[in-house]
Amino acid sequence: AASFTRGMFTNKTTPTKQLIITGHRGGAALGEENTIECIKHGIATGVTSIEIDVHITADKHIVVCHDATVDRTTNGHGAINDMTLEQIKALRITNAKGELTELQIPTLEEVLETINGEVELLLEIKRKNDDNPGIEAVVLDIIKQYDALSYTTFQSFNDSVLEELHLLDSSVKLEKLLVAKLIGLPIIIDGSVTCFSTEKYSYIRSFNFFYGALSAPLSKYLHEHGYHTRIWTLNDPKSIPDIELDGIITDQPDLFYTPQKGLKGPLK
Repeated sequence: AASFTRGMFTNKTTPTKQLIITGHRGGAALGEENTIECIKHGIATGVTSIEIDVHITADKHIVVCHDATVDRTTNGHGAINDMTLEQIKALRITNAKGELTELQIPTLEEVLETINGEVELLLEIKRKNDDNPGIEAVVLDIIKQYDALSYTTFQSFNDSVLEELHLLDSSVKLEKLLVAKLIGLPIIIDGSVTCFSTEKYSYIRSFNFFYGALSAPLSKYLHEHGYHTRIWTLNDPKSIPDIELDGIITDQPDLFYTPQKGLKGPLK
């Protein structure tokens, strides 16, 4: 019943000039995801936006990793919440072949030093059940210490994360991650089943959908109510839907961007 309605789309053969192309996990097809090296490769493609994921360590440091554990991406095992920064920094990233590299899980500070305002930082805060307690305040404090608020946008599947950030600082840019909206019902799928209304998300500036689940009518409706839309994770430029759209989050930013396209910068 969800809006996985590819029949409503007409695919473009070239990227829309006004789309914001975001390197997902730095540009995960360009290197080991969420590492400094991958982020540098993503920026080098010419994009104006880089997405990362963050978790909080047992000693309250913020590290950049998609998963709640280090098992998949490193030579270690365990939950990030249960490990100190020193323990995490002792690990090394493994590549797609399972081979050990010299790369480490970076801290948020290291990512901010790398980006340094050159591109938008689309920062996803994850929280499930009781993991990552207090992460919002710690992340926001680091962002402000590095004077990065102007180029940082926060996104999350978790409404309580977004609500807490808004409570901490109503000026922060917030975007709602979700999979799909059910057709004809005020319900969205975002890892759970959540009620939806434009009033409920009045402080959100964009809804970021799974790429196969945003229909033309829904995107038009959201734009008419003052919201932007992005889709994730689309890796084929030929599959860009012909709908009202502001951005694409992709593992392969190199396939979408050429200097001649004149792609715009972060959402205002």
